[in-house]
Amino acid sequence: MARKKLRVGVLFGGRSGEHEVSLRSARSILQAIDRKKYEVVELGITKEGRWLQSGAARALLRDGAAEGAGASDAEREAGLSIVTAAAEPGSGTGLDVVFPVLHGTFGEDGTVQGLFELADIAYVGSGVLGSAAAMDKDAMKRMFVAAGLPLTPHVTLLRSEWRTDSKRCVRVVEKALAYPVFVKPANLGSSVGISKVKARKELAAAMDLAASFDRKIVIEQGVGGPGVKPRELEVAVLGNDTPEASVVGEIVPAKEFYDYEAKYELSGPDESVCIIPAKLSAAEAKKIRAMAVAAFKACDCAGLARVDFLMAPARKGKAAEIVLNEVNTMPGFTSISMYPKLWAASGVAYPKLIDRLIELAMERHKEKLETNFSR
Repeated sequence: MARKKLRVGVLFGGRSGEHEVSLRSARSILQAIDRKKYEVVELGITKEGRWLQSGAARALLRDGAAEGAGASDAEREAGLSIVTAAAEPGSGTGLDVVFPVLHGTFGEDGTVQGLFELADIAYVGSGVLGSAAAMDKDAMKRMFVAAGLPLTPHVTLLRSEWRTDSKRCVRVVEKALAYPVFVKPANLGSSVGISKVKARKELAAAMDLAASFDRKIVIEQGVGGPGVKPRELEVAVLGNDTPEASVVGEIVPAKEFYDYEAKYELSGPDESVCIIPAKLSAAEAKKIRAMAVAAFKACDCAGLARVDFLMAPARKGKAAEIVLNEVNTMPGFTSISMYPKLWAASGVAYPKLIDRLIELAMERHKEKLETNFSR
């Protein structure tokens, strides 16, 4: 007899600097998902890359226990096999769809998406190309340029270049850009490893930090120039081939910029402030929402993404400068994260948003079945 409920694997944790953020996102999804509609299977990945399910996965989710106290060996080792097993009607095994609530490396960069493609299983979010392109800030910016979208000047350097000839790298940065600059690991999220550099004396430490997280380092010129603190705007995008944009939101960081601490660790009077909808003119909001959809399409995204912008104030009779910052294909999904809050403000409540993302995953997988993979 066919299952009445869709079997959904919620995958969390992972070998990433955003491991803890993933756990927070998964907790919120598991609390909100409609258990009347779905049979939910918890799947965890430890920081060391070990796959867990059932009791072991719940232990990881609850308190970060890598092994899962009291869990059986099967619970500790069968996570990967249950993902790769194609769901068969009436079998009671396998999964119909996976919700990979994995942020950052090995989860948001196309690697786990490749596993799902090989297993021929539906999954929430962008495919291999969209995930990899949006994760790599250098590749992402190249796609923005090709699509004619505005972005701040930047240069990309390799960790090997920095370690071999740091003086040359400094010259490259200073020839192309003006301080302040932001130094970032190309493949990471949640502002991990990012530094704001106001002068040459601060550059080396920032480069070393970014290089500890990735082999590729992106250095961006600060929007608006010295002394300007640009507005940080965000749009949530939802859909596959015909995506839609939410209202525009604004983050007012508790710190100089929206770093990891400002996002996740500060609370009370010191926490960052979200303004939804952002205080913009109708024309500005329309332009930003259109740019968000264009960026989503430029990176070949699917399902969901949060698109971030920087906006410098208007001056000397010129319009405000609005540039794309980045696309996040698996944005934070906690109850206080911007992506679900933006859609709630746009009329899509959190549980319905989860439903819609699962529907989009199933639709995309069904559409894929129309493709011939052999002669």
